[in-house]
Amino acid sequence: MITLCEPTLGEAEKQALNAVIDSGWLTMGNQVKAFERAFATLHQMEDAVAVSSCTAGLHLCLAALGIKPGDEILVPALTFAATVNAILYVNAAPVLTDIESIEVPHISLDDARSKCTSRTRAVIVMHYGGYPADMQEWRTFADERGLKLIEDAAHCPAAKDVGRFSDAAAFSFFSNKNMTTAEGGMVTAREPAVLEHIRLLRSHAMTSGTLDRHRGRAYTYDITALGYNYRMDELRAALGLAQLKQLPQWNARRQVLADLYRHLLNIHLPQVSVPFRKSSGNTSHIMPVVLPETADREKIMIELYHKGVQSSIHYHPIHLFSYYKKMFPNPVLPQTEKFAARELTLPLHPGLNENDIDRVVGALSESVLHD
Repeated sequence: MITLCEPTLGEAEKQALNAVIDSGWLTMGNQVKAFERAFATLHQMEDAVAVSSCTAGLHLCLAALGIKPGDEILVPALTFAATVNAILYVNAAPVLTDIESIEVPHISLDDARSKCTSRTRAVIVMHYGGYPADMQEWRTFADERGLKLIEDAAHCPAAKDVGRFSDAAAFSFFSNKNMTTAEGGMVTAREPAVLEHIRLLRSHAMTSGTLDRHRGRAYTYDITALGYNYRMDELRAALGLAQLKQLPQWNARRQVLADLYRHLLNIHLPQVSVPFRKSSGNTSHIMPVVLPETADREKIMIELYHKGVQSSIHYHPIHLFSYYKKMFPNPVLPQTEKFAARELTLPLHPGLNENDIDRVVGALSESVLHD
């Protein structure tokens, strides 16, 4: 079976985990601090805050940026549920926004303009598939309207300029991401005060940490706000440090494999299109393709599975899930619905080789042509 995604783990990760176990200190210590510094350096930022998940990171971004109940937040309908859920956690109102097109499934600037009201306070831009949106353009949009700008950068660790133009950005290290800590995430922010607020809220808004008290640097603490238990432990941070060293190399390998997909699909299956033009600076997190309008996607996915190829869908639009249907009864999202009905995600991770990609394209060609 050619798997859809697969973490790359080895001896370095084992040694890192063993070192933490041998140290006897398991949470919020030197490994977390080192991971934050290394991640920030890689992204040309001053600092970063490690958290328990990207979802937690998005929640903290909204809370630290002062989003209040009733505030409207522009958010793509084509995203994972966590992006919208984080808005609901602060009792704000998600405003589902269409994507640009089948070729560019990023949140649409034009639709965002049309849905902006006097109650709009922020916009969340999700970098679909590891292909960064034009954040300078979104920065201008946000500044002209006095909005906060947040990046859902779950798919984009180490992509060029990601995190540098927004007010805050949240990254994911879930097991299917370009690098992993099993569970976990990271937050960056332009303003040091915002990042320190996020750091405070991450751990119950306590004014001193357990390690500081253990070392005698603080014998008591205060709680200054409603905080959360969104900490990252030392084991995950150590794993992250080991993974981070390989991330640029893994991202480059993903780009090579994605380019090979594009080349082979263009030759053997031109009726299947690939979103986004070939470009540098992306992380090629997933390999999305768009099937012909007449294709039976479910049948094709079943045939691929029987041929030893896993596949998936990224994403079912938010408003089509049972929980959100009453919340968003009649959204106007034509491009999102068109894309979501035809998108198919093919296997992509550094463990694949050129023969694997050739086999996947061959299997897809047979399945589409026989559909």
